[in-house]
Amino acid sequence: MAGEDERFPVNRVFCVGRNYEAHAREMGKDPDRDPPFFFMKPAHAVVQAGADEVAIPYPPKTANFHHEIELVVAIGKGGSNIPIEKALEHVFGYAVGLDMTRRDLQLDAREKGRPWEFGKSFPKSAPIGPIHRADTQEAVGHAVIWLNVNGETRQSSDISKLIWSVAECIAYLSQYDTLEPGDLIMTGTPEGVGPVLQGDLMRGAIGGLGEILVRVAH
Repeated sequence: MAGEDERFPVNRVFCVGRNYEAHAREMGKDPDRDPPFFFMKPAHAVVQAGADEVAIPYPPKTANFHHEIELVVAIGKGGSNIPIEKALEHVFGYAVGLDMTRRDLQLDAREKGRPWEFGKSFPKSAPIGPIHRADTQEAVGHAVIWLNVNGETRQSSDISKLIWSVAECIAYLSQYDTLEPGDLIMTGTPEGVGPVLQGDLMRGAIGGLGEILVRVAH
């Protein structure tokens, strides 16, 4: 929790796929035709990150380990079939996060029509910064989002470019599964995803939510 000693008890981690138009296109998909879809990461994928550098391992069985900077939404009040106009009432707070991806395994699974788990759902694949309470973040819907690697800008966009807004994601997801306090929703990444190597330092930020520094360990 930003500025507090308490830690947010993570329950489940839902991730929205291809939720920025430019990223959908760079992944070879047409965003105008795709309704929102979700995949999941286990709770133990979460790594506490922040302004102090934290290290994550380069995972096994991949030669194409990718960064994806994302806005993370923490759910504080559960519910199902949540109307869009009430969806933000269920948000406890927001954070900066990384959806680290074994891209070669993900794309191989996609081509074969298989689940994405080996590409997305592995330990320490979700470094997440401190959660800022929602009542302090009125402008989060129009915040800049960016990531650089070793000082070189890789991703740079704005949360306003989400295809499906935070409220829409919550409302849609709650039709399929009852949301619970402690759930996290990673809302998708803008264009510019790419590989990182052992020793690389990632610095990511969202306006008003601070920065996270994550190094790929040797």
